[in-house]
Amino acid sequence: MRPFRRHVAEPAASLGATPRADGSTEFRVWAPNASGVDVRLGDQRHPLSSVEDGYFAAVLAALDGERYSFVLDGHASWPDPCSGAQPDGVRGDSAVIDHAAFEWTDAEWTGVTLEQLVLYELHVGTFTEAGTFTAAIPYLAGLRDLGVTAVELMPVATFPGARGWGYDGVYTYAPHPAYGGPRGLAALVDAAHREGLGVILDVVYNHVGPGSEALAAFGPYFTDRYETFWGAAMDYSRAGVREWAIQNAEHWVRDYHVDGLRLDATHAVFDESQSHVLAELAARVHSLRPGTLVISEMATNDERPIREWGHDAQWADELHHAVHVLLTGEHEGYYEPYGTVSHVARELERPEAGRLVVCAQNHDQVGNRALGDRLRGRALRLAAFCCILSPGIPLLFMGEEHDEANPFLFFTDHIDPEIARATREGRRREFAKFAAFSGEDVPDPQAYETFARSKLDRSAADLSHRRYYRMLLELRRRLQGHSAKVVDADDARRVLRVERGPVELVMNFSEQPYEEVPPLMGVVRGVERLAG
Repeated sequence: MRPFRRHVAEPAASLGATPRADGSTEFRVWAPNASGVDVRLGDQRHPLSSVEDGYFAAVLAALDGERYSFVLDGHASWPDPCSGAQPDGVRGDSAVIDHAAFEWTDAEWTGVTLEQLVLYELHVGTFTEAGTFTAAIPYLAGLRDLGVTAVELMPVATFPGARGWGYDGVYTYAPHPAYGGPRGLAALVDAAHREGLGVILDVVYNHVGPGSEALAAFGPYFTDRYETFWGAAMDYSRAGVREWAIQNAEHWVRDYHVDGLRLDATHAVFDESQSHVLAELAARVHSLRPGTLVISEMATNDERPIREWGHDAQWADELHHAVHVLLTGEHEGYYEPYGTVSHVARELERPEAGRLVVCAQNHDQVGNRALGDRLRGRALRLAAFCCILSPGIPLLFMGEEHDEANPFLFFTDHIDPEIARATREGRRREFAKFAAFSGEDVPDPQAYETFARSKLDRSAADLSHRRYYRMLLELRRRLQGHSAKVVDADDARRVLRVERGPVELVMNFSEQPYEEVPPLMGVVRGVERLAG
């Protein structure tokens, strides 16, 4: 395991409940809205001492697994904003978690580098029938054999209800109980390292989900100076909110041994400080464990994460969009600017290509479609050819390696009836403007069936399709270090020819054959010239 280092600058003391070697636990919370804070353990209440800058703290006798909550000003009782576990969900008590009690076996694991990175994005709840961390473990060896080097988990922080994509997490430090909680996540990471796979965790710092009043009760976590599409913006001008986010990132790296973080929608993380909160986050994470990867999702044509914030890589949807329009003819919404072979050519030659995560599919590009339908067959294989053999960092979305037939739909399990109703109606309105859908055709996100239909069906796996992916990933390893040079981008014939080192990649987006290249297919010329 890569060594930890002390931070360059000493941060605030750890937030939440931190067990100590003598059997006691230090409780610390940022609560500037309160004049007094108690911690409730069982039927006993214990006062915390006011320390500095709105923080309250105390060391008390509390063991691993013990339930607790914070009482503000003698009456309102809330879970810990930095709770390490919520066994009974967002409305239950927090639980003390002693991470030192987990018996790790990954001492020899050295991590995964950016150059080696091949990501496999998965949603824990739909990856297996059981939908748990431990149920995913038997499939790790197969991913390694395919050529994957790291799994990327969609967010696992505790959110309302039992099922959802995870981007509406409320307790961002607490692995979701429906997936198996803290011990389950640790077991999955440990098993992945045993199989030679890294783990990248998707985290959300632009908003929190329904139930955000539980954080607002403690302090000014949110601001009305900015807006996000999903909820109130976080107020990163507040030191306590910055620590909430940055210590969360450190928590996953230190306590769960994850190899990197994928930061969701960083264009909606607003901060006018001299050092942007996401730049400080990256510096602290890199200082804590050198080699940890920080990867950002960012709006198209904005490279601030890798140019200004010190992040290692960022998602780049432009290649996906360019290829998708050529294969489907769809031009609505954000697909409107694309549609030519030249657009694909431009993306393959981007100067920062080696730091850009590219894909044929991901959870957004499938799940944000009304019916969650995927690219299939020849179209998917050509899209994968463009992505995997590009100089970028390829990301596979769960199931595409076997040409998964089941959709990946948008599903929720909101426990507030009003939010459930608004989510259902909002989903229908979202697609009402599209001629292909009448609001009633859009699956109800709250229905269990919508979730169940999104689970992978490996019984229908196309093994020849999987062999094709394995071949592409093996070829990618052999092309490592070679940039892409466009030889010809023929928009009229819909054919793209690109050199990568000793080989030429020919991509035929036409329904007509091109020389020896069949319709909707990619061919590698000169592969025999590759050494090895």
